[in-house]
Amino acid sequence: MPRYTPEQLERRNASVWTKVQGILAPIQFLFFIAGLTVTLLYKTGAGIDDFAWVTFFVVLKTFIFVLIFVTGAFFEKEVFDEYVFAPEFFWEDVGSAIAMVVHISYFILFFMGLDENVLVWTALLAYLSYLINAAQFLIRLLVEKMHAKKAETQQAS
Repeated sequence: MPRYTPEQLERRNASVWTKVQGILAPIQFLFFIAGLTVTLLYKTGAGIDDFAWVTFFVVLKTFIFVLIFVTGAFFEKEVFDEYVFAPEFFWEDVGSAIAMVVHISYFILFFMGLDENVLVWTALLAYLSYLINAAQFLIRLLVEKMHAKKAETQQAS
């Protein structure tokens, strides 16, 4: 079953938020790769010994994640008339909410003064939660493309 009605598809294609999401998503992925790399290099002691770099990249990654979350809410409102948890994006929004909690927990633990080892594992968990959430969106996109191709093939027949 397609995610979008023809009217919703038209709104999606005309929405500035679709374009914004298309720009922010690859930027977020680059921040993810950079942050994960820095965190793993710090954890393994392979070249980065200043913990501030781990926190710097968690801050960048969390900032872009919040930005995508907010602009995604505007997208959902414009296309589905709900800011979050629209039925068409329910599980992706649940995944985003969980990832957001994990990202923000890093800062809570940081300001509580927890050990750097705990913070490194929290950063890694935040990156993993992002990766799972991004996979949700990518899988859904691939399924939509398969359905669209199948529909085109049926119409051509």
